[in-house]
Amino acid sequence: MSKSSAIPVPVFKLYGETGAWPTPDLIHCESIPARSQLHGWEIKPHRHGDLVQLLYVQAGQANLKVEEVINHVDSPALQVVPALSVHTFKFSEDIQGYVLSLAQPLAEQLGSLLNSPVLTTAACYPIGTDRRYLDTLFATLAQEYSQQQAGRDAMLQSLITVLSIWLSRRKQALSLSRAAQLDRGREYLQDFTRALELRFREHLPIDHYAATLGISSAHLNALCRRLSGQSALQMINQRLLLEAKRDLVYTSMTIGQVSDRLGFSDPAYFSRFFKRGTGQSPKQFRVRDPSNTLQPAETYR
Repeated sequence: MSKSSAIPVPVFKLYGETGAWPTPDLIHCESIPARSQLHGWEIKPHRHGDLVQLLYVQAGQANLKVEEVINHVDSPALQVVPALSVHTFKFSEDIQGYVLSLAQPLAEQLGSLLNSPVLTTAACYPIGTDRRYLDTLFATLAQEYSQQQAGRDAMLQSLITVLSIWLSRRKQALSLSRAAQLDRGREYLQDFTRALELRFREHLPIDHYAATLGISSAHLNALCRRLSGQSALQMINQRLLLEAKRDLVYTSMTIGQVSDRLGFSDPAYFSRFFKRGTGQSPKQFRVRDPSNTLQPAETYR
């Protein structure tokens, strides 16, 4: 074990502090600059044993790493850091925003109230059009936290509940959006597969299939990789190889005839394509395939 890996990740109440919780409240609220500027705008790897943190980036840039997931933030976002999660943050010097720390009992109470795991799952939520709403909510939280007015505890509890509901709704909305995108992506892939089945012998470019679907070639490639594990070009080539193998095994066509049937400009090009995809020449594949009982009169033209 290396010397660096033997050093345990520190556990803080608040970053840089090992003493008791600084207030009798179940929450702690401060601006991001208030603590990060004391540490050169970098919060090094650590974790909190019994705290959930909500980091609201209003402006500036931040690299937010929670466990092994890194989010590069350059627009308003809200990062959830569950208890015991190792995290590290790097901020630009013009960073603006808030850090809200919730004691574990309060976080559990909110989770039970909302019947949602939103505070126990690390995630970075884009704010989008809710910027003004979140700005007002956090500013009010910070004001209530810093003052000792009548009904302070009830107000803080209400504001944190509102924030938790916002998080739960945003998590649900993003989940529905991703599910819809996945379903639409599957539809695109199915349409591409059907079009490919009809026209793979024509050696059409990926741009043609993408235009037919109404998406970009980059989008089509990304969908193919995500949903099938292959690029669009790999899918086209695999379909051609499959048909070539079928023709070589189950028909007595010459290799030249197979080449013509699959739309290749000449048999030599077809043979190079086949060997590149299978590691064998068409002739070697035909001879070595144990299922091939056909005896073609000519194996190459």
